[in-house]
Amino acid sequence: MDIQRKGAKKKKIIRTVVISVILVAGLGGAWVALSKLKPAAPGVEFSTLWPDTVKRGPITIEVRGLGTLVPEDTMLITATTDGRVDHIIIKPGTPVRSDSVVMVMSSPELETQLVTAEYAWKAAQADYDNLKVTLEKSLMDMQSTEAQVQSDYSTAKLQADRDDALAAANLLPKMDAQISDVKAKELSTRLEIEKKRLATYAASEQAQLGSQKVKVEQYKAEYDLKKSQVDQLKVKAGFDGMLQALPADMHPVEEGQKVTAGTALGKVAQPTHLKAELKIAETQVKDIAIGQPAEIDTRLAGSGWDGKVMGRVSRIDPSVVNGTVTVDVALKGPLPNVLRPDLSVDGVIQEAKLDDVVYIQRPVFGQQDTTSRLFKVDPDGKYANAVKVTFGRSSVSTIEIKEGLKVGDKVILSDMSAYDAYDRIKLN
Repeated sequence: MDIQRKGAKKKKIIRTVVISVILVAGLGGAWVALSKLKPAAPGVEFSTLWPDTVKRGPITIEVRGLGTLVPEDTMLITATTDGRVDHIIIKPGTPVRSDSVVMVMSSPELETQLVTAEYAWKAAQADYDNLKVTLEKSLMDMQSTEAQVQSDYSTAKLQADRDDALAAANLLPKMDAQISDVKAKELSTRLEIEKKRLATYAASEQAQLGSQKVKVEQYKAEYDLKKSQVDQLKVKAGFDGMLQALPADMHPVEEGQKVTAGTALGKVAQPTHLKAELKIAETQVKDIAIGQPAEIDTRLAGSGWDGKVMGRVSRIDPSVVNGTVTVDVALKGPLPNVLRPDLSVDGVIQEAKLDDVVYIQRPVFGQQDTTSRLFKVDPDGKYANAVKVTFGRSSVSTIEIKEGLKVGDKVILSDMSAYDAYDRIKLN
């Protein structure tokens, strides 16, 4: 016979509650522990990465930029007057001398103006010659009048002296002698007036001739100007060198095209005097200075020449265009004949030499004076951990390490942005 135990049901309920509480607590702890676990380190094939070892020693700070070769001496050929391009004689790429006729233009209006200016000049010259003859005739008339008065005065003076002598001897009435004296004095006064007129006439003649001469010179200058403009319709190079094509934004002219004064018709450059114009990123130009050495790679190596030309920084453009600054490099000559304007080049400017620094090869996203995240390889080579690295000055291929790494550390320089969510990777 079964005996019913007292309190068994109550104990069973208590045991069930305790077990449930333990299970809930265990599951909660497990969930918390699992939530704190870091994601498993992803595996990366080490052979596909770009590693480097931190070193100490000298490095050269260099800045690289792409650019082109441009002539140092250029001259833009412009139209001096309105006209029409009739014939283009010399094409771009042809050597020219200063007196080489590049193209021929025409301007009927200018040619008409030249004829008008020539006639005006000749008419003014004729007026000058006519005035000169007229003034010479007037001078001769005045000289003749003076001579006549001089003769009359001399005669009257002799007659007056004679009459005075006769009157003193009572051989002639005194009245007649006085009349002779008055006549002689009158002619003396007229003679003085004629002499003064003749003396002032020379100044008057010079003034009139000078005024007319100014008109002649004015018309002559206008004629010379028009003639020079007509002569310049035969457009000359004006400079020994190579005729070059105009940039696209200048709209090169064509035969039959009408142009206005000042329109660019061509460009002449000396191909033997070239410089390199490099485009340097605005973030890298701050330490570039005039006089720093540079190496220009023309990519034209061959026949005992490596294709490189040495030079020095000669100018730094003060403005920034599209995120770059133009830096001019004067090349050391003589230059090879294969070099020509507009040739694409690659330039490296040497800013400074650092004798004792900690450095590595420049990472994919390594920029000077910034802090970046790199993966440092463990000594056993099985894992790599992310570390923050502070960079200093950078070169084309190397960069200074200020903090975060020490000599001998091996780091990965490849683009590891795909693993930004991980602090540790496994190297397979």
